[in-house]
Amino acid sequence: MANFKEIVSSNKAVLIDFSAEWCGPCKMMHPILEQVKSEMGEDVKILKIDVDRNPKLADAYQVKGVPTLMVFKQGKLIWRESGVRQASELIGILQQAV
Repeated sequence: MANFKEIVSSNKAVLIDFSAEWCGPCKMMHPILEQVKSEMGEDVKILKIDVDRNPKLADAYQVKGVPTLMVFKQGKLIWRESGVRQASELIGILQQAV
């Protein structure tokens, strides 16, 4: 993904969801991320990255399992966790980054 560094270098908080189509827990994240986006609006950017389609990027960030969620602000990784997370937890993390 050519402009990944450009996207995460944004002044906005950027939530990255490393996922895969075959992953059940990844599918559970979709409505959670929709809720986060609806509550946070334009304050945050959410980007879903398929690890099977972007293996070099997944390797670069040492993604070993999916879903892996990361929050970047101005190019710096400020939070990272694997597994399904609740919207309230993600919103709290993103609000600190805004």
